[in-house]
Formats: sequence, C-alpha cells, structure tokens
Amino acid sequence: MFWIEATSDKLSCNDFHVVPKQTRGIQGQQAARFALIPRCYTYAPHGLMSTGRPIIVRLFFWSILIVGLPLGVLALTWLATLPDVGTLARHNPPSTALMDSRAAKESKEKRPVPKQWSWVPLSRISSHLQRAVIASEDASFFAHEGFDWDGIRDAAFRNLEAGTMKRGGSTITQQLAKNLYLSSERSLLRKAREALITRLLEHRLTKARILELYLNVAEWGRGVYGAEAAARHHFGKSAADLTLDEAAWLAAILPSPRRYDPIRKTASLTKRHQRILRLAHKVSPDAPSPAP
Repeated sequence: MFWIEATSDKLSCNDFHVVPKQTRGIQGQQAARFALIPRCYTYAPHGLMSTGRPIIVRLFFWSILIVGLPLGVLALTWLATLPDVGTLARHNPPSTALMDSRAAKESKEKRPVPKQWSWVPLSRISSHLQRAVIASEDASFFAHEGFDWDGIRDAAFRNLEAGTMKRGGSTITQQLAKNLYLSSERSLLRKAREALITRLLEHRLTKARILELYLNVAEWGRGVYGAEAAARHHFGKSAADLTLDEAAWLAAILPSPRRYDPIRKTASLTKRHQRILRLAHKVSPDAPSPAP
C-alpha cells in the first residue's frame, strides 16, 4: 500500500521518493509497506525579490488620501457656501456686508451714524455719474468679463516701483462682490472667494445690472450709500440731476469716501477730479453688454 503525503499546500512538489511505512497486516502480522512521499522544494525566481517599492507606493497613496480627502471636503464645503447671486437679477439686496460691518463697528464704539440709503434704478442715475465712475474705477468695464488683466498688471508694476500696495486694480464687478458679500480683511482666501463671486456675477447678470447694483451700494461718505444718497448728501439734489463736474467729484472720492466727507478739494483730489473729467468723455454707458 502506498500513501501520498504532502508537507505543504503552498509548495510545488515535482520529485517523489519512496520511504517505508509500518502498516498493520491481516492476522496481527506486521508488514512493511512503502509510502510514496513527495519531496517538496521552495522556489524563488531570481529578480522577483522585494525592493521596498511597494511600501513606498503604499505610503505615498495613504499620504495623498489622508491629506487630500480633508482638503477636498473643505473645498466642496467652501464652494457650497458661495452666495446665490442669481437672485440679484430680480431683487435688490436688503443690505450689504460693508454696511453691516460699518454698523457693527459703530455700535461697538458707541458712535452710531444714521444710514442714508435710497435705491434708484439706473435710468434715474445721471449718465454723467455713470461715465465718471467707469472712467475712474474701471475703464474697460464693458470689455472684460470681471477681471481687467492689463489693469492688474499695471497696478502690480506701480506697486513694485512704489514699494507699497497702494493700487489694487480691482474692477467694478470685483468691488461689487466685496461690498455685497465679503469682509475687509486682506488674505489670499478672501481674494479667492472674491474672484469666484466676481465670475458668478459676470455670468449671471448683465453689465447694466452690475453697474446699477454698484452705483446703489457704493459707499460715498459716513453712513452714505448709493448714488441717490450721495447726490443729496454732497450736492443737495437727486442723482438724476448731477452735472458732469459734480459727478466727477463723487467719482474722485470713491477710493476714500469717509476721508473726504464732506468733500475737501485738496490738491490730490483736484488732480484726480480733472483726470476723471478728461476720461469721462471717452466712456459710453450705453455700450452693449453680454447676455447673462
């Protein structure tokens, strides 16, 4: 009788040899029998030995997973909290982030300032003011899609030459995004959010609507917001009746409206006013705007 015995189910056995095996025969006699037992060998082909690369690959994969997954979740959450700017096509905002920030600061300092704000449609805002503001803040307003790359480049060069950050190169749409939704902090995260909101505004709204929103929420003095309130506060008339000279003064104080409230015709402000007067004649507020 022969027995086949394997010593391992993980090895490949191709060579067999015969060894005796004691078996119990009939009538109590012992008989030597032989069992066929495989001789097994381990086999490790040359060149397939581990080099450590699989460990490195696994470590790299887990590192990407551990770091990338939280960042991905954070990015999706951040994008999900972006405002629904589409509602601005039909509804005027009840307030802005800038207004709320000013009111909170004034309340904290216990120096409240009465808010002057009256919304008017673009048709009731002097074309002189529209041209003056575009000439002052964003000469390429009707040509770009939210970002004036030439203006940003020029501002960067001038800041580099001056050694300070005096000019930002922000377009009207970028300023609107900041006024409506963002804080005044200076950080890369806020600038990134501003850029996304700017792109959404340009995509969802017409140029005319963006200009109307901007002129109605811009700050023009302490507690003074919008063209109508600015015209009445500084010149005692409605926004529809502003002359080109008056419009140029209002546009000139936009970068520092609280500093020039009331309007003080300093040398630097007068120079800016004269420059706006020259440029305003080249701007047409009736330029065609793309559909949202």
